[in-house]
Amino acid sequence: MIKAISFDFYNTLVRFWPPLDEIQHSACRELGLNLDIEKVERGYLVADVYFNEENGRQPLADRTEEDRLAFFSRYEQILLENAGLPVSLDLAKNIWQMAMTVPKDFIAFDDTLPALESLKSQGYRLGVLSNLRRDMGPLCKKLGISQYLDFCINSAEAGAEKPHAPIFLAALKRVSVEPGEAVHVGDQYHSDVLGARGVGIHPVLIDRGGWQTDVDDCPKISSLSDLESLLKGAPDSLS
Repeated sequence: MIKAISFDFYNTLVRFWPPLDEIQHSACRELGLNLDIEKVERGYLVADVYFNEENGRQPLADRTEEDRLAFFSRYEQILLENAGLPVSLDLAKNIWQMAMTVPKDFIAFDDTLPALESLKSQGYRLGVLSNLRRDMGPLCKKLGISQYLDFCINSAEAGAEKPHAPIFLAALKRVSVEPGEAVHVGDQYHSDVLGARGVGIHPVLIDRGGWQTDVDDCPKISSLSDLESLLKGAPDSLS
């Protein structure tokens, strides 16, 4: 029986505003580059895989400022390459730095609040697991989701980032459930799916854009509104 559900934060429950594809498009245009905004989502998908694998190897928070800039220059280069705009590493760095000057905020996806409200009403213990090293409580309150959450754990509090076990184990301890009684929903295969599976939690991959066609070893949903029906068949539906 599933008793608890944890969610990744960014790209699972929330997104940036203004949208990142628009910011990228504007930054490239300022430099005289023609970026097809329709292809940016694909670029972010590939670049985010690089981000999560590298961050799992050595958290960005533990790197020097120089190393972080080098990392994000390569991240930007991968993003643009996979959006159909190959650029040099130096040009990628310039585009990244320009894009980072744009003020951004988080907003919840349209399906987030209805899904959390429905799941909470059914008695599930809900929470957030995030690699963001910031106080998640005020942020979740501002977004209107804190009222549905039983826990909100970031990597600084857990002492480790996803996909490493401590952050997942901290969630289990917080709500006193066994791994097999928990589900973790996230958009990243490496940090969310493999991390959750590593401690025995059932992983669910949310693939909002339908890009992750190569993943076939875990349940996939395209919207949080699909989660409720998936849970009705648990645990068989989570195999």
